[in-house]
Amino acid sequence: MYKDKVTVKKMAKERIRKRIRKRIKGSSERPRVYVFKSNRYVYAQVIDDENGHILASASTLEKEFKGKNKNFKNTEACQVLGGMLVKKLKQKKIERVIFDRGIYPYHGRIKAFAEAMRKGGLVF
Repeated sequence: MYKDKVTVKKMAKERIRKRIRKRIKGSSERPRVYVFKSNRYVYAQVIDDENGHILASASTLEKEFKGKNKNFKNTEACQVLGGMLVKKLKQKKIERVIFDRGIYPYHGRIKAFAEAMRKGGLVF
């Protein structure tokens, strides 16, 4: 049975996402940091899976980010975004998190984002 390429890619991404999410669960003590990359922007959310709440979020669309960086999706942008998210988590007194890379391999922009969060003082 032949399927179009878009459907095949969506199914593969969903399979990867489910495989990762089997092992990763966020709690109120250690929420999950989820990263999403679109073709233009990068988004991050801190999620408490037990209660189903989003505790904090950051993206390259925010005004605070636009003042610091002109490019929205390179590794420098991800480092700045990681620093912004760390500041928001420090205000909420969250020190430990679980990092969810989503369907993306741990290199490039995702790695730069994670290292910026570690540099800011988060433990994961």
